Amino acid sequence: MENGEVLIDCQSVWKVFGTRSAEAIRAITERGLGKTEVLQQFGCVVGVSDATLKVHRGEIFCIMGLSGSGKSTLIRQLNRLIEPSLGKVLVKGRDLAQMDAATLRETRARHIGMVFQSVALLPQRNVLENAAFGLEVQGVGRDERNQAARAALAKVGLSDWLDRYPSELSGGMQQRVGLARALTSDPEIILMDEPFSALDPLIRRQLQDEFRQLTKDLGKSAVFITHDLDEAIRIGDRIAIMKDGVIIQVGTAEDIVMNPADQYVADFVAGISRLHLVKAHSVMIPVADFRALDPATDPASLPQCDGQADIDALIGKITETGSDAVAVTEDGAIAGVVTTRNLLLSVRGDGAPAAH
Repeated sequence: MENGEVLIDCQSVWKVFGTRSAEAIRAITERGLGKTEVLQQFGCVVGVSDATLKVHRGEIFCIMGLSGSGKSTLIRQLNRLIEPSLGKVLVKGRDLAQMDAATLRETRARHIGMVFQSVALLPQRNVLENAAFGLEVQGVGRDERNQAARAALAKVGLSDWLDRYPSELSGGMQQRVGLARALTSDPEIILMDEPFSALDPLIRRQLQDEFRQLTKDLGKSAVFITHDLDEAIRIGDRIAIMKDGVIIQVGTAEDIVMNPADQYVADFVAGISRLHLVKAHSVMIPVADFRALDPATDPASLPQCDGQADIDALIGKITETGSDAVAVTEDGAIAGVVTTRNLLLSVRGDGAPAAH
């Protein structure tokens, strides 16, 4: 994924709100001032601090953090709804800041769709008209825009609701219309700002799964904002964790859970189930270490799995076979061994232990 084409390249982006933002940024970089100190000394609010990230074609990139962490400010800089105080945002290699108003509108209309937490459907328009609204603004003819809207609504399961009005829809259905509206223009990139956070848990999980599957099926790239780590793990290929405007860590869910960058991240991931998240390659020990532990057992005689088998699969393998260990194979060779002890430590959250 990381070797694919970069669609969004966010380079050392800052957003500091206030008339003395330039002074505040210098104070942060030179003196290490924190968010509270910047507010006290300069009357400025730090929204985003030196954020760097890349989003690749076909990737779902989640940005998560608590309220006030800067995640919504950051995503709005990815389509220049908010102007950065410093730094660059490139979309398909083009600097958004260098675009004139017409080019920026064209880029937003054709390459970047956005869905907000409040989907803001037009109450006097039916589902089809709401989904087609973006193309209507672009001046696309009625027949052409309605055809595109029907196709997008079919993808989100609303083909039977075209003539209904927003007041007749559930919250989940309204979010589907919002997603269809974003898809109607066939953008390469979809920006999602906490679109499911107000929904009931069951509907929310259903939409999370549908969104991920639809995005992958259509070959779209997405930046998804959430305050919920479970949601980020369920949806994202990679996750960025933000605090006080700073990106603390970027990685896969497994990377972050197994190797948290600091105590803040460690506290975030402490309650996350590792059963379907952590893979065999992360908890195995080297073959030589296993031989030192158990000289009598040939690793080749153990039940085998590949490196992508998760903890749940490893537990199943051990309970089914009665073995005390599983050999992990990569490219036809035994790359390591997962012992019962490894497995228990990984479930508890102690990572990949060394041999003892």
